[in-house]
Amino acid sequence: MTSPAADDLHAFRARFEHRARALGFDTVGVAGIDIPEDEQHLVRWLADGFHGSMGFMQRHGLMRSRPRQFRPGTARILSVRMNYWPGESRPAEEVLAEGSLAYVSRYALGRDYHRLMRPALARLAEGLREEIGPFGYRVCVDTAPVLERAYAREAGLGWIGKHTNLIAREAGSWFFLGEVLTDLPLPLDEPASAHCGTCSACIPACPTGAIVAPWRLDARRCISYLTIENPGPIPPELRPRLGNRIYGCDDCQLVCPWNRHAQVASHRDFKVRHGLDAPRLTDLFSWSAEQFRQTMAGSVIYRIGFERWSRNLAVALGNAPRGPAVLAALAARAEDPSALVREHVEWALRRHGAP
Repeated sequence: MTSPAADDLHAFRARFEHRARALGFDTVGVAGIDIPEDEQHLVRWLADGFHGSMGFMQRHGLMRSRPRQFRPGTARILSVRMNYWPGESRPAEEVLAEGSLAYVSRYALGRDYHRLMRPALARLAEGLREEIGPFGYRVCVDTAPVLERAYAREAGLGWIGKHTNLIAREAGSWFFLGEVLTDLPLPLDEPASAHCGTCSACIPACPTGAIVAPWRLDARRCISYLTIENPGPIPPELRPRLGNRIYGCDDCQLVCPWNRHAQVASHRDFKVRHGLDAPRLTDLFSWSAEQFRQTMAGSVIYRIGFERWSRNLAVALGNAPRGPAVLAALAARAEDPSALVREHVEWALRRHGAP
């Protein structure tokens, strides 16, 4: 394509932001593609084995910090933010404190954000291409090999906190990120400055000690990794620390003082579905595989499958207050067809002193 004039690029940026907001995106920024310090951080993180069984992190290598390897010709990254905090949900601290209830990470209470954000970004880019003429682009939402938080920081959307999540002064950290990789040499935004200061509340708040140092997360100990990405057994020494967290973990965000500025999600897809903000563990553990498939269709939870879901629930029941309902729920699946589930049920029963 021919190089567009500077005025045209500024106009494109203004159009993109206007249309993005109309589609429900809360903030837009533009970043360049060079992030050498973040690349070195990634190299050290992989060398330390902190990615655990997530082999795709190793396979993609430096593609995450070199977007031209992923999409040749990329000159800029348009980064967008969409709030997901479900304001109507039962307070997270209350659910975590009640051991008979199941805690689901707040981002997973509604519909699958990939199904909303990726098509919206694609419609946005395609609509602009029809209006101003051809340009190259690639839409990414979470699953693409892109260091999204680093590029969001460079685009001015927020800074990376000591817990490794992105934080915005005006919105906290309860939001999703998405990107459009493009060959348009758009004017750059100023990178966001950091404002954690001396605060390190997130580090001791981690139930499993996964934040081993500021900006250093050992995924192998992270509850989100253990309950979602990890396909095998949860290490027995970490099981008691999971408490009633059955899908993900929000503790490091719950203690972050910047989240007093969290903005409630405006999109209806992020409203709580199926009472997942405070369900009873025994009720969820009584589901059949078909009930799981039907109920979780359209949710990010569907991706982990019934086996991992059951494994996580068995651990939470092992940590729950002992009672007839808990023991009965575990005993009912002591002969589960899955060896993985059986092993975690046996652990839970032993933890309650049951045969």
